[in-house]
Amino acid sequence: MEIALERPGSLTCPLALTINGNPYTLDVYPWTTLLDLLRSNLELTGTKKGCDHGQCGACTVMIDGQRMNACLKLAITLDGTAVTTVEGLGTPDDLHPMQKAFVEHDAFQCGYCTPGQICSAVALLQEGHARSREDIRELMSGNLCRCGAYSNITDAIEEVLAKQATDPSHREAAE
Repeated sequence: MEIALERPGSLTCPLALTINGNPYTLDVYPWTTLLDLLRSNLELTGTKKGCDHGQCGACTVMIDGQRMNACLKLAITLDGTAVTTVEGLGTPDDLHPMQKAFVEHDAFQCGYCTPGQICSAVALLQEGHARSREDIRELMSGNLCRCGAYSNITDAIEEVLAKQATDPSHREAAE
C-alpha cells in the first residue's frame, strides 16, 4: 500500500515498514513519530498518545519484537522493520492470549493504557526475563496506569506466563 503524505514545499522521505503483517511503502516527513504515523496517517488508533515524552508507556508497540515507546521513535529511523500494534495481536473474535487474560482478570478500568500494557506484556514474555510476580512488576514499570489496576495487570501477565511454562502450544500462540 502506498501512501503519500505531502505538504507543499516540504521534503518527505521514503519509508518501507511492515505493520501488523502488512507491508507499507510510505513518504513521511522527517519529524513524524511512529505514534503520529500510526494514529494520524494510518488510522491505527489502538496505540494511545499519553504523555508524548516516553514516560507513561501508553504508546508501547513492538518493533521487531522489542517493546518501544512509539512517541520516541522517528518513523524514518524504522525503515525495513516490523511493527506490531495492539490491532495486530488478535481480533474481537480471536483474542490473543494476553488480551484474553486482561479481560478475565479485569486488568483495566478506563482502558486508556491497556493497548500499551498488552503490547509491553507480550514482548516482556517473549524476552524471557520474567520469572516471578516481582519480575513482572519491575519489568512492566515503564507502563503507567492512572487508574491503579496494577495488581490485576500483574495477575493477567502471571497467568499467561504460567500457561507458557506448562503448555508449549500456549507459548507459540502467545508469540
